[in-house]
Amino acid sequence: MKKCSVAITGSGAALPERRMTNFDLEKMVETSDEWIFSRTGIRERRILEEGLSNVDLSERASREALRNAGLEPEQVELILVATVTPDYPLPATACNLQARLGAFQAAAMDIAAGCSGFIYALTVADHFIRAGTYQNALVIGVEILSRIIDWEDRSTCVLFGDGAGAAVLQPVTGDRGLISFELGADGRGLESLYIPAGGVALPTSAETVQQRLHYVKMDGPEIFKFAVRVVGETLDHLLKKGELQPTDLDHLFLHQANLRIIESIRKRLKLPREKVPVNIDRYGNMSSATIPIALYEEVAAGRLKEGDLLAAVAFGAGLTWGGILMRW
Repeated sequence: MKKCSVAITGSGAALPERRMTNFDLEKMVETSDEWIFSRTGIRERRILEEGLSNVDLSERASREALRNAGLEPEQVELILVATVTPDYPLPATACNLQARLGAFQAAAMDIAAGCSGFIYALTVADHFIRAGTYQNALVIGVEILSRIIDWEDRSTCVLFGDGAGAAVLQPVTGDRGLISFELGADGRGLESLYIPAGGVALPTSAETVQQRLHYVKMDGPEIFKFAVRVVGETLDHLLKKGELQPTDLDHLFLHQANLRIIESIRKRLKLPREKVPVNIDRYGNMSSATIPIALYEEVAAGRLKEGDLLAAVAFGAGLTWGGILMRW
């Protein structure tokens, strides 16, 4: 079988119109704009309007990505939705999205890998295409985190926002495409970032609702330490596989969880700020949607150009992590 490279040929994004600023949060919980920004780098986040759901944002981002790739929905053969906030426990949001798009030739499934989900889904799609199973794949990272956040818990409600980013993957010739990847998980850290109730281990009951167990629970200091370590290690492994140095990178896309984490990694690698895009100030942590939205924005602004070398690294619940090295 002839080997091929796999590249992103079109990207899209969708964001809710509603903006919630730190000053809005001051009226809801005991916090302040200064406290939030100094610890996270967040100024505001987007919140999905009532009456809309995961599939609404997914569809908008997907249609834009398909237009930019010059592809019709009928040509899509694989849909992967990376999300921890599906519209329903059953079936997969990807099936709902397939129906919305009219992409009835496509296999469809969700991938739940927390904030690393988009990287996991990209890697899965890449392997399907390299194997010759599919030619046209649609990958979406989408989260409606405002629906699973305890708005009375100031340690978590200030952090998260809603959004969707999408990418079309296709086989290409030449030097473009995914060069290497790194995926990992450590389930021992499960309770560092999780929702205790609502699954079959602890089904929904009046008691679980009363105890507010259907909201995200997070050990912030543990996640911070984990993130700094695993992002650095993942980048080292990616660059070693590609026989590259950090200075060879034109762009480094890091999961937008905390500006202090991003700055710590950037300074360690001695990269200029313009090589490490930041949008956490405008959107907060959108989990699996952060990296595809950042990619889309850099393309739209003309800063990410064909031939550029980029790395993208994310970490999240599971605990999981993932990274890719790609020639755009």
